[in-house]
Amino acid sequence: MLIHPWDAALEPAEWRKWLESTDRFGLLVVNNTDQAAAPLVVPSHFTVAGDDELLLHLARPNPVWPHLEAAAEVRVAVVGDYVYIPAYWRAKDGSPEEEGVPTSYYAAVQFVCRPSIVDDPEDKAALLAAQLSDLQPEGRHAEVAPGAGPYGRMLPGIRGVRLAVLRVEAKFKYDDAKPVEHRERVIRRLEERGHGLDAAAAAQQRRRLGAIGEWRSRGGER
Repeated sequence: MLIHPWDAALEPAEWRKWLESTDRFGLLVVNNTDQAAAPLVVPSHFTVAGDDELLLHLARPNPVWPHLEAAAEVRVAVVGDYVYIPAYWRAKDGSPEEEGVPTSYYAAVQFVCRPSIVDDPEDKAALLAAQLSDLQPEGRHAEVAPGAGPYGRMLPGIRGVRLAVLRVEAKFKYDDAKPVEHRERVIRRLEERGHGLDAAAAAQQRRRLGAIGEWRSRGGER
């Protein structure tokens, strides 16, 4: 993922806070054991466990397993707060609006991980319990235990995955290298347009604008 200096997370706390505000749903990307074939991409909820591990589980019939077992590294990619910015919104001051260049705004976090597969029933139960605690903190679910209740009977039908995080790539693409006036104008237009994720993207751009101000004052270039 290309990350310009002005698109980079200001600190790890930024992407962590953003991820906490999402549903922690991403794409697990695994190399195909057949190098001539496309990678496998599996959508899944996941849980961030501490500072260096992700947890998820998948159905046992999923075709990803032999490829995941062979993989030394995989990626988990999450994207959100994305919008299309029309060309005429980005024209330079004094230039005809049709000379503007369109772009996309978005927030994205990618984890590069070393996978390990969890098949032991007790370990799978612990992994599922951790995911329930994360994704359903209000409780209101049965105990997860091998051989007991609804989950115990279903455990053989899944396999767990622990992903040791090797590095994190985070990007917040909201035109932070553009002048303050330009970004303020786009924020207003996003709020006026008001469809899809416009409000969320406007909030991200406003937050970044407050934290960064004029990019040139930070020693950067436009």
